[in-house]
Amino acid sequence: MTVTEGESAREGADDKGGMTNGTGDGAADDGYVPSERRLERERYQRTRARRATAVAALSTLVTAAGLYLVVVNAPGWPRTKETFFSAQYAREAFPKVLEGLWLNVRLLLICGAAVLVLGMLIAVARTLRGPVFFPLRALAAAYTDFFRGLPLIINLMIVVLGVPALRLQGVTVDPVLLGGTALTLTYSAYVAEVFRAGIESVHPSQRAAARSLGLTNRQALRFVVLPQAVRRQVPPLLNDLVSLQKDTGLVSIGGAVDAVRAADIIVGRSLNYTPYIVAGLVFVALTIPMTRFTDWVTARMDRQRAQGGSL
Repeated sequence: MTVTEGESAREGADDKGGMTNGTGDGAADDGYVPSERRLERERYQRTRARRATAVAALSTLVTAAGLYLVVVNAPGWPRTKETFFSAQYAREAFPKVLEGLWLNVRLLLICGAAVLVLGMLIAVARTLRGPVFFPLRALAAAYTDFFRGLPLIINLMIVVLGVPALRLQGVTVDPVLLGGTALTLTYSAYVAEVFRAGIESVHPSQRAAARSLGLTNRQALRFVVLPQAVRRQVPPLLNDLVSLQKDTGLVSIGGAVDAVRAADIIVGRSLNYTPYIVAGLVFVALTIPMTRFTDWVTARMDRQRAQGGSL
């Protein structure tokens, strides 16, 4: 259904007519009465929305049914179901996986805070101006280049297995602390680049305006540049935290009993892989709310940007 310019004009006239009161003085305060054309268009839009929802639901149902039939009719499905989807081992693994998940949550909270602080310091170091700060900028750039290029699993092995081998006095050999350190080193390099992109996205005129008002370089960075940079980079920062939440399961390579290690212990005893499925589903259930929150924040910022609002 299309609406021509003439119909739009008549509709506007009808709407204005519906806004007048009984005396015909044109006052719009006595109650709005939508025109028949507007009501018809709203009914049409509701009908289209219901039809689209029904088509989407039917398409999803057909796709899910097709995938289900393909899987259950596969020659190896009975053996796969017994090995990966055993209700008995799922009930056994679930409480132990949840107990180990508490370690993953604590690692996420502590390492997440450390990553944000260290990443911000590295980003600020990389954006310092003046030749006197060149060594600091070079060290910060080398840090980000090295840890962004080094695979996380290798970083974990070096820190968790290599540091205890040095037998340094006063240095912990706790695999949880060492694993958290490795996670912080790797993710702070990624977060530093996110912060640096946000800082460099702030127009130089903002800093110049702050200096013209009497603020020092440090004050301009703290009160003008960093607040705008952080607000602009919230979605990618949340994405990095989601990735960090998943990668906390890698600390199990050092022997820390988290959700993954708890599942691995049961698998090693039973030779049934259902606990891995349970651990994976628990991580997915923990990640989905964070992912949806990230999507909501991103959509909200996009709407503000489209409307000319503050970022």
